[in-house]
Amino acid sequence: MKKVIVLGSLNMDLTIQCVDLPKNGETINGSDFFMNPGGKGGNQAVAAAKLGAETHMIANIGRDVFGEQLLNALNSYKVHTEGVFCDEQVASGVAMVIRSHGDNRIILGNGANHTLSEAAFVSMLNQLAQRNDIFLTQLENDYSLVRSAVRHAKEKGMYTILNPAPARVLDSDVYENLDLIVVNQSECELLTGIYPSDEDSCMEAMHSFEAKGVAAIITLGTHGSMSNAFGRYLFVPAQRVETVDTTGAGDSFIGALCSCLSRDMDMKEAMEFATRVAALTVTRIGAQASIPYKEEVEQYFKEEN
Repeated sequence: MKKVIVLGSLNMDLTIQCVDLPKNGETINGSDFFMNPGGKGGNQAVAAAKLGAETHMIANIGRDVFGEQLLNALNSYKVHTEGVFCDEQVASGVAMVIRSHGDNRIILGNGANHTLSEAAFVSMLNQLAQRNDIFLTQLENDYSLVRSAVRHAKEKGMYTILNPAPARVLDSDVYENLDLIVVNQSECELLTGIYPSDEDSCMEAMHSFEAKGVAAIITLGTHGSMSNAFGRYLFVPAQRVETVDTTGAGDSFIGALCSCLSRDMDMKEAMEFATRVAALTVTRIGAQASIPYKEEVEQYFKEEN
């Protein structure tokens, strides 16, 4: 089995529920406050590990109580943490999450996520990576680090995947060093100028990514996902479930996908499994804690059918 190596963010999610979002200058009462380990990188690594992949995290935390809790959470889910560094000068990353009517809005405090050095990353990649391993990253670390990281991973012969969130315009060399980009609708629109609302616009967007030299998976929320990876155009419909919290949906989908690819699973099967994982995730509250284990996914959808 191939390893999954994740370069990404670790944030402590500080979450509160409200009926309606506050207006400018307004103070409202919330409820159900809780803290939960998160960060796109951490969430995706936990998903891959929970679903059976040998997963290694490369990240940075502060020497504080949040950093300690973030590290403990990764270890509890069997994510390998030899690549998690500690910065004495800055705080660990945090995410302020406001949930309302089953949806969420998030404000990030990047902290130590933006101080991981290229030298530290390269040193750890050299220790861990082998040809054909899966390399996954996002954009919650410093962009210059991500830009160089995909180049280093590609030079090692890894299969490189980017989830460009938070979304921003990418340099051409980033695309050149990617095998696969996984985007939601808003990220797709920012990167291609095309909002993928139906089959025709999805195809147009995927052709745009092809012109940049990279295959794509476009997630379409409750409508499912489309892909042109491995030379095949695929559509996978979403699973219908009762949504409680969407916080971890995208991250669980991507982590599950990487877990499947580490076992050389067919892309259609991988997307179908990742879709089931994401569906089960949104029936629960939180990020990492809401991500199911493989056995839970199989049992849940066996009972549903």
